[in-house]
Amino acid sequence: MTDTAISDLFLHLEAVDSPEALGWVRDRSARTVADLAAGDHAEAAHSRALEILDATDRIAWPVLRGRYAYTLWKDGDHPRGLWRRVPWTVLADGAPGVDHPAWETLVDVGALAEEEGVNWVYSGTVVRRPVDDRALLRLSRGGADAVEVREYDLTERRFITAGEGAFHLPEAKCSVSWVDRDTVLLTAPLDPDGSDATDSGYARVVRLWRRGTDPAQAPVIFEGRRDDVAVGASHDPVTGRFLASRAPDFHTSQEVFWTPGTDPASTTPLAVPVPEDCDVTSCGDWLMLRPRTDLEIAGRSHPGGSVLVVPWDAVDAEPGRLPDPVVLFSPTPSTTVEDVTWGRGRILLTVLDDTESRIDAFSLPDTADGEWSPLPVEGLPEHVSVDVLSCDRLSGMDDDPVSGAAPGSAAPSSAVPTHAGERPHPDDAVLAVSGPVVPPSLVLLRADGSTTTLGSTPHRFDSSGIEVTRHTAVSDDGTEVPYTVMRGPGPAGPRPTILYGYGGFEVSMRPAYAALRGALWLEEGGVYVVAGIRGGGEYGPSWHRAAVREKRPRAFEDFASVARALVEEGVTTRDQLGATGGSNGGLLMGVMLTRYPELFGALAIAVPLLDMKRYHLLLAGASWMAEYGDPDSADWDDFLGAYSPYQHIRPASEVRYPPVLMTTSTRDDRVHPGHARKMTAALEDAGHEVQYYENIEGGHAGAADNSQEARKAVLTYEFFRRRLPRRRPHQG
Repeated sequence: MTDTAISDLFLHLEAVDSPEALGWVRDRSARTVADLAAGDHAEAAHSRALEILDATDRIAWPVLRGRYAYTLWKDGDHPRGLWRRVPWTVLADGAPGVDHPAWETLVDVGALAEEEGVNWVYSGTVVRRPVDDRALLRLSRGGADAVEVREYDLTERRFITAGEGAFHLPEAKCSVSWVDRDTVLLTAPLDPDGSDATDSGYARVVRLWRRGTDPAQAPVIFEGRRDDVAVGASHDPVTGRFLASRAPDFHTSQEVFWTPGTDPASTTPLAVPVPEDCDVTSCGDWLMLRPRTDLEIAGRSHPGGSVLVVPWDAVDAEPGRLPDPVVLFSPTPSTTVEDVTWGRGRILLTVLDDTESRIDAFSLPDTADGEWSPLPVEGLPEHVSVDVLSCDRLSGMDDDPVSGAAPGSAAPSSAVPTHAGERPHPDDAVLAVSGPVVPPSLVLLRADGSTTTLGSTPHRFDSSGIEVTRHTAVSDDGTEVPYTVMRGPGPAGPRPTILYGYGGFEVSMRPAYAALRGALWLEEGGVYVVAGIRGGGEYGPSWHRAAVREKRPRAFEDFASVARALVEEGVTTRDQLGATGGSNGGLLMGVMLTRYPELFGALAIAVPLLDMKRYHLLLAGASWMAEYGDPDSADWDDFLGAYSPYQHIRPASEVRYPPVLMTTSTRDDRVHPGHARKMTAALEDAGHEVQYYENIEGGHAGAADNSQEARKAVLTYEFFRRRLPRRRPHQG
């Protein structure tokens, strides 16, 4: 580790709300808006973007809970959104329009924000299942990760008051889930001295919080360590089983459980006997295992990326040993499971095959030794992106199997579906299906495997003449890196091109519809490319591990190889090639700027990590050390210091950097805005061209409403439109 302190001339910009820093922000943001948001083209683009985002013929993407489908709806009249619901019987006949009389508004977030003088942003709800009578509403200030929790009565459609003993939690990075009507599981750092928080700022303890009591004094049922990332907990309303976990780092966890019928407040939990790099989930009578590396159980080895299930009965009977599991999925070089959705009698696996989606389905057996049989899934198109939005496995169960019961009590085994027709079947699932030039559709995948399209979003841009092709580039070590090219209409030859990448945290880049990309870039003849570089999840855990910690440069090399391939194949030229990425993708862009500046004509960097010497000291940064490394150890000299963009800025007299657009959010409480601020100041000081915009709210997403989202998109596309030449530069 280097002993000499690294000089940081712009450290003062880390003071998020200091008058000096905010003055610096306002000055640069105003200049950027005056430049990139001005002019006929930019103003027309903003109007077009806002028209798309506020369109009233959009689909309201539903979450199924009992008799209702819930959604958050935003438009020009409700920029903060309406949390509302519609009966399942209406949705099942086709996605209802915005003005359908069956919609019920539960909370007008904008009206609440105006009434209370707080810039509230809706951050989700937790409905009490399966009774569906109460919800815990999550509200954040300006879109931050920290939220305030309030209890809402879904029957009377109002907030529960303090006088009624409402569950209410002040702003915190927290998680809450129902146990029964008067008890919730709570993970939140509440102690003023920070003793119940991890170094990453998340909860270190799990509490069992009962109505009418002080949450800070609630019984602690599980504790993690100070240097963990966070703890978590869950309760199954059917079996009564509690689980808890501690995450030593971003990619590992230690799982514990209580057998049904035991009180977690007075009983020591048992460890699930798997390595910490094996993902564990529970649903009803089944325990699912998804190892990241090879896992041996009962004398058999299962490769990382497998999906395995074992019955809880066997684990309860012999907690120190797992029985031979059922293998639902074993990975191949081109396939990985991205998501798992449980119904009551069916499980759905969302499989990526060369980054394109398919759904595999299996029946859940009635007994521990029963058969897991493949089930049909019919009518889904090929070459698309499919997301399972919701499936309500508790639909139609007895109205209140565990209300009033002591924590740890199990639901009666006689719980059966009721009110058939008024609710979805517990194996029905609603899907979002789209392609790069195919607008999203809402599809009902019924329990029998048939599909029905409930509604489709109209085309938001003219897709005629747009070509979508898939390719591979060869990285420095010979690895083939996939990328998808979307080429707008126009003559043959090089075009202005935007290359997008992420390459981290096992996040997959999939071909999906993006209306603003099509309307503001492709329709005008531009080219957009999505690269599936290592560090992502396109090919499962091994693809991710190939670019973790000291192997991070593999992701950078992959992205650079795609950039070179685009020029070599005549898609674009160096001066016509731009690149963009956000968050971890912002780090990728920072490395492109400082290590590969000769490959690009312009770079747009959003909500980025850039100072890898201090990232672990800022907000949630400590939680990412398993991904990047520890800069306070030998990791800095061994590999982090070799690429950290902030420390590698060279003066303009030595090297020509492409023009940069840097964007972030003041209210981002995940990736500190100081990264973007300091990098911009350092680039200015070194004599490089950089434009800066910081939205005052929006959290890590960078925008809190549709108007802000439109502004963000226009700044980015207008920046590239002006910086990337329309024609091949003269070669002299």
